[in-house]
Amino acid sequence: MRAALVLAAPLALALASCGSEPEAARPKAEAAAAGERLTVASTPLADMADVPATVTTRDMAEARARIPGVITRLHVRAGDRVSAGQPVATITDTRLGQEAAAYGAGAAAAEAQAARAKADLDRIRFLHREGVYARAKLDEAVAASRAADAMLAAARAQQGAVKAVEGQGVVRAPAAGQVLAADLPEGSAVGPGMVIATITAGPPVVRLDVPEGLAARLRTGAEVRVNGLSADETVGRIVKLYPGVESGRIRADAHVPGLAPERVGQRVTASVDAGLRQGIAVPSRFVTARFGLNFVKLVSADGKRAADVPVEVRALPGDRLEILSGLKPGDVILAPAAAKAGA
Repeated sequence: MRAALVLAAPLALALASCGSEPEAARPKAEAAAAGERLTVASTPLADMADVPATVTTRDMAEARARIPGVITRLHVRAGDRVSAGQPVATITDTRLGQEAAAYGAGAAAAEAQAARAKADLDRIRFLHREGVYARAKLDEAVAASRAADAMLAAARAQQGAVKAVEGQGVVRAPAAGQVLAADLPEGSAVGPGMVIATITAGPPVVRLDVPEGLAARLRTGAEVRVNGLSADETVGRIVKLYPGVESGRIRADAHVPGLAPERVGQRVTASVDAGLRQGIAVPSRFVTARFGLNFVKLVSADGKRAADVPVEVRALPGDRLEILSGLKPGDVILAPAAAKAGA
C-alpha cells in the first residue's frame, strides 16, 4: 500500500505541473483567414476553339504550262519577286517547229497558186472584154481566183495558229508577288496544266481550317490567337469567311499584324473566338505556381482556415486566368499574400 502511494505521488505532481503551464507556452488557436477575398462565380467567357491553320496569302497564283514540251529555261527561283506577265519559264516543243515549217511551206504554195489564179483572171477578163471568151469562162476564172485566195488565207491561219501555240511556251506570272516554289529544273518534260511556279499574291493571312460544327458560330471580326509565329501569342481578326463546306470543314482568313511573307506555308495553331460560354475566371494574383502545379487558397466554410487547392488554369486576356477544374461557383479564395499575413 505504501509502495502504491509512493508511485502515485510523482504522477500527481506531473499532472499538477501540466495544469499550471503558462498560457504563452500553449499552442495558439489558428487565426481566422483574413485579407483580400474573392467569391468564385460563373461568368460569360469567350469560347476559344483550337483549330489548325496555315500561313498563306489572300491569293495563291500558279504559273502553269499550256503546251507539252521540255523546260529549256527557268527564269525565276524560289524567293524571287515577280511582276504580272513576267516570264517564268520557257517550254520548247520541237514538234511545233516542224509543224510551223510545214504550214509555212503550204502557205507559200497557196500564195503562188493565188498569184497564178489572179493572173489568169486578169487575162481572161481582158479577153472577155475583147469578145474572145464568153461570160462563162470569166465566171470560172473568178471562182478559181477566189478559191485560191481562200486556200491562201487558210494556210496563213494554220501557220499563225502554230506560231501562237509555239508562243504559249513562254510561261508568264499571272500576278505580281513572290515566288514560293519553282521546283522543276531545266530539262524537265512537262504537260499542259503542270505547275511550273507558285506565286504568292496579295497580303499574307492565316488561313483557318474550321470544323463545320463551328460554322454557325464564326463571324467576321472575331478574335484569333495564333501560336507558333513568335515567342508570344499573336492576336488577329477574321477578315473573310469562305462559303461552302469541303470534307467537313470551312475556310476562314485572319489578318495578323506584322505577318511576314517569308512565313508562307508555315503551319500554326490558332484559337478562334466561337461565341460565349459560362466559366470561372479569377485575377492571376490569386493563383500561385509551385513544382509545375497551380494552386489557390481556398477558404473553409467557417472562414478560419485557408488551404492550398490544386487547379487547372488557362490564360485569358487582361491578366486573368480561367479555372478549368478545382473550384466551383460559391467558393471563396484568398490572395496568397493575404493568406500568409493571416496565418
